[in-house]
Amino acid sequence: MLKVRDLVEAQLYEDEEAVVQDALRYLLRARADLRLRLAVHRYETEDISLAKAAELAGLSWAQMKDVLVEHGVQPRLGPESLEEAQEEVDVLRDYFEEQS
Repeated sequence: MLKVRDLVEAQLYEDEEAVVQDALRYLLRARADLRLRLAVHRYETEDISLAKAAELAGLSWAQMKDVLVEHGVQPRLGPESLEEAQEEVDVLRDYFEEQS
């Protein structure tokens, strides 16, 4: 059976953490259902904003809000700090730049 350490010993990765991070990125890219559930969980635990949850899930802000409601999570409307407001502005800016 392949082990994380095998990839490091073959000098394909610098360390085991790099292997795990790459594997997680690939897994989340390949599994939209996991991205969505992770986004809901992180939002629910107040780890990320609605805009960041939407970005993680690959959804629009409005779609993410609907998904949260479907999962029984009450959306927090409006940023609670200046940092969170800036984060939402940055995510929206990136979204609109991708659309044009």
